[in-house]
Amino acid sequence: MALYLLYESSSGYALFQAQGLDEIGQNTEAVRNSVADLNRFGKVVQLTAFQPFESAIDGLNQCNSVSEGLMTDELRSFLELNLPKVKEGKKSKFSLGVAEPKLGSHISETTKITCQSGEFVLELLRGVRLHFDKFIKDLKPGDLEKSQLGLAHSYSRAKVKFNVNRVDNMVIQAIFLLDTLDKDINSFSMRVREWYSWHFPELVKIVNDNYLYARVAKLIEDKSKLSEEHIPALTEILGDEDKAKETVEAGKASMGQDLTPVDLINVQLFAQRVMDLAEYRKNLYDYLVTKMNDIAPNLASLIGEVVGARLISHAGSLTNLAKCPSSTLQILGAEKALFRALKTRGNTPKYGLIFHSSFIGRASAKNKGRMARYLANKCSIASRIDCFAERGTTVFGEKLREQVEERLEFYDKGVAPRKNIDVMKSAIETTQNKDVEMEEAQPVEASAKKSKKKKSKPEDAPAEAGNGDDLEDAKSEKKKDKRKKEQGHGAEEMNGINGDVAEQDGTAKKKKKKSKDEVAAASESKKKRKSKE
Repeated sequence: MALYLLYESSSGYALFQAQGLDEIGQNTEAVRNSVADLNRFGKVVQLTAFQPFESAIDGLNQCNSVSEGLMTDELRSFLELNLPKVKEGKKSKFSLGVAEPKLGSHISETTKITCQSGEFVLELLRGVRLHFDKFIKDLKPGDLEKSQLGLAHSYSRAKVKFNVNRVDNMVIQAIFLLDTLDKDINSFSMRVREWYSWHFPELVKIVNDNYLYARVAKLIEDKSKLSEEHIPALTEILGDEDKAKETVEAGKASMGQDLTPVDLINVQLFAQRVMDLAEYRKNLYDYLVTKMNDIAPNLASLIGEVVGARLISHAGSLTNLAKCPSSTLQILGAEKALFRALKTRGNTPKYGLIFHSSFIGRASAKNKGRMARYLANKCSIASRIDCFAERGTTVFGEKLREQVEERLEFYDKGVAPRKNIDVMKSAIETTQNKDVEMEEAQPVEASAKKSKKKKSKPEDAPAEAGNGDDLEDAKSEKKKDKRKKEQGHGAEEMNGINGDVAEQDGTAKKKKKKSKDEVAAASESKKKRKSKE
C-alpha cells in the first residue's frame, strides 16, 4: 500500500510520497538513521504537490483549523486534486500519514481516505521538516524562517485572548501596594507623633487615630497660637466638640518645648505627606474593590475583596487558585507552619490566609478548624465559577455565603442547613431568570425606540409644514396692511391678487379650482338663457 505524507508548513500544504518502504520494512530505527542524510532520505520521500497559502491571514486560519483537528475546504480540495481517486464502495489503495490524529480522523470521516499517525509516520515527517527547504526549489534562504516566525507570533497572539476587564495581575499589584502603604503609613504616622510630641506632647493622649493626628498637627502648627477660634475647625476634624475644647485647653497649659519656624514647617510638610498617603490608600482600596467585583465577583461576595485578593496574589493568578483543591486553599499562606509540622511530626495548621475572614473569628475555638475547611471548600467553588464562567455574576457567591452562615448557625444552635445541591439549583434558576429578563428587556427597548422614531417622523412633518404656512400667511398679512395704508381702497384688490399669486403652490391650486368652477357655472347660466329665448 502506497503511503503519502501531509506536511503543514508555515508557507503552505505539501504532499509527499514515501517509496521503497518494503525495503525498510517500516522500521523506526532505520528511518531515524536515514533522516539525517538527504541523499538516502530523498530516495525514500519525494515531493508530490505543494500549495502555498494566499496570505498571512489565510495561513493563520489554516493553522487554527489544523490545531483544532478540522479539515478546511482548501485542504480538502488540495487532497482530492493530488491524491489518487477512490472509487465508491471500495477501499483506498493508499494511506495518508498525518501528524495530528484528530485531523486524520476528520479527513477519514469526510473523504473516506485511510489515515495513519504512528511513530513511523512522525519520523518521516521529522525528516520532511528537516529538509523541507531543499524540496521546494523556489524558496529563498531565510523565507521559511520568516514565515515560521510571523505565523508563530500571530498564532500565539490569537490563542492568548485576554479580557481586559478580567486581568487579575492588576489585583495582585494593588493588594501588594495596599499592604506596603499600610506599613509605610503606620511607620510615618508614628514618626509624626514622635516628632510633634516634642512640641505638643498632650495631643497624643487626646487623638488616638494616626490620620486624625496628622490633620490636627497640620491645623494647629504652633500650640501657642491655639485659641477658641480653632474649636470649630478642630470639631470638624475630630467629630467631637469636647475633644476640640480639651485640645485647646491642653495647648494653653502644654509642657512641650517651643520649635523654630523652620522646624514647624518641616513637621507640617511631613504631616501633609502622611495625609496624602492616607488619601491615596483610600482611593486604592476603592479601586481594588471595583477590580475584584469585575474579576472575581463571587469570591469577593463570599469572603470579601481584601481576603479574596490576598488568595489570588498568593496563588499567582485566578486560574491557579481555581486549580487548587480546597485542602490547599485552606492552608495558603501557612506553608512555613505546614513544613515545620511535617518536619517535627507535629500538628499541621488548620488555616492560612482565610483566617482573616470574619467567619473564622465568629466560630468557637473548637469549631474553627471545621469552619476553615468548610469555608475553603466554598471559596474553591467560587473561584472556579469566577475563572471559567462566561458572564460575571454575584448570585453564586451570595448563595455560598448563605450556606456558610447556615453552617455557623448549625455549629452554634444545631439548626440543620440546606443541602448544597438545592442551593446550587436555586442559584442556577435565579441566573437563568436574570438572563431571560435581560433578553426580554433588550427587544422591548429596541421596539420602543423604533416606535418613537416612526411617531416622530409623521408628526414633525405636518407640524413643520403648518409652521411654514403660518409664517408665510403672517408675512403676507403684514404686507397687505402696509399696502392698504399707502394706496387706499382702490389698490386693495390688486394687492389681494398679488398676494394670492405670492402664496404657496397649494393655495394657488385651490383658487384655480374655484375659478374653474365659477367659469363653468357662468357658462351653464348663459346656455339656459339662450334656450329660454
